[in-house]
Amino acid sequence: MAGGAWIAPGLMLFCAINTRNAVAFRLGFTAGFVHALSSLYWLLSIPYTFHGVPIGPGAGWLALSAYVALFHGAWVWACWRILPKSKITSASSESHPNQPPSSVAPILKLNWSQRALWCFCCAVIWVGLEILRSHFLTGFPWNMLGNSQYRIIPLIQAASFGGVYAVSFLAVWMSVSIGVAFCGIARELKQLKPTLGLQVGNLMVEILAPMLVLAVLFQLGTNRISAKTPARSEISIASIQPSIPQTVIWDASAEAGRFQKVISISEQAMASKPDLLVWPESAFPGFSREYYATLTNFLSVHPVSIVLCADDADFPTTPDGPTNYYNSSFLISTKGIPIDSYRKRRLVIFGEYVPPWLGFLKWVTPIDGGFTPGTTAKQFKLEKLTTSVLICFEDVFPHEVREHVDEQTDLLINLTNDGWFGEGACQWQQAAAGVFRAVENGVPLLRCTNNGITCWIDGFGRIRQISNSQNVYAAGFMISQIPLPEHGPRTFYNQHGDYFAWGCAFLSIVLLGSALWKAKQIKN
Repeated sequence: MAGGAWIAPGLMLFCAINTRNAVAFRLGFTAGFVHALSSLYWLLSIPYTFHGVPIGPGAGWLALSAYVALFHGAWVWACWRILPKSKITSASSESHPNQPPSSVAPILKLNWSQRALWCFCCAVIWVGLEILRSHFLTGFPWNMLGNSQYRIIPLIQAASFGGVYAVSFLAVWMSVSIGVAFCGIARELKQLKPTLGLQVGNLMVEILAPMLVLAVLFQLGTNRISAKTPARSEISIASIQPSIPQTVIWDASAEAGRFQKVISISEQAMASKPDLLVWPESAFPGFSREYYATLTNFLSVHPVSIVLCADDADFPTTPDGPTNYYNSSFLISTKGIPIDSYRKRRLVIFGEYVPPWLGFLKWVTPIDGGFTPGTTAKQFKLEKLTTSVLICFEDVFPHEVREHVDEQTDLLINLTNDGWFGEGACQWQQAAAGVFRAVENGVPLLRCTNNGITCWIDGFGRIRQISNSQNVYAAGFMISQIPLPEHGPRTFYNQHGDYFAWGCAFLSIVLLGSALWKAKQIKN
């Protein structure tokens, strides 16, 4: 829920009030672990078992949840570590080094400026850890806190400057500030002071700074959305959603039947005479003689350019050389000729490859071999359109998506197959990430999926159309009339990247290093 993001970080942090290092970390880890288990439950829907037991999906669910929870634990630990020590708290710590301070809320012994600065720094550290999670061990920027705000369109315009991390920062800053204020209110109510109203008023000052920033950003976001952006032209695109179960995709004997389903839905969509036909990941079995003939026969009746996914390979130039396989997207001409291709750069661990140092896990994964990652982004150029394709979960990586957008890019297209996870929250979580990629780069994004959510999002993050709105997981097609805006200056984020997030990461190191150095000096 969008509202929970403005409360949960503060609750998690203040559950660890008056605790020491290990306890604070464990409390944060536990909160993060429970959240990750509940939000990543769809991993259990992967239709793969080892001798009838879903060891792989279950182990992946637990391991990934624990990994994500490490960052929550580190955040709670770091926030309390950098808290400035008042004289009373310091004296208590020196007298009883192994016991937590006796005060109910040591932060309330600090003056207003110290409390306000601490709230701000807690948000800085959160963003520093989010950017770390986006890159560390190949990166897993799934369900960033800011993603929860994808429906609040004026607010998320901040992502055009600082990426999704800017929205995460605002939510954490406000949440911790509210937590400090409520700690103060609870103390005053407990003590039943006659000056309660005045004291509460003083404590609520912490919330004023983030509220003021939010108000300004809402206004700027509203102005950005309201600004007229004349369209250069409009393109009609047909997106096919075949809704094929993953078990069928893995069944080689069912390839012909599932491909015929894609062709049948495409024939229905061609009644609208679109300029471009888009098939999702896993819809096209491959460029074998049989399936390529089916494709060209379709195009002889319905001449249209197609964007689709298929396996690609680099064959060895020497007898002993390796063959590299790629998960690729192709631009197919109206005559069935592949014009251009893009090789997926961000592969799914244990889904498309197994790291060599974890080779023993191949026995509990649904794949035997592995793909090779591509190296560069690619622009597909049509008569009316210049587009760049993202495959599968590449659209959750902010720093990589911006490499797909240059001054001539009209549209991003995401081809994905979420049939791995049945009908669950995964589809919506990935769609929320796509909203931010559109805002960050200022271009529309079309999502063509196997079983939901097929939609298109404008450059302000508004989901303008969803296929099969009555049942987003059902088979069908979507005809979209997408306006292409005039080419102009790109967003700050698209031009400059993660300056904001990396700045927070650097400042986090400075803050934590300073706190640890001061603690060492006091101890000595």
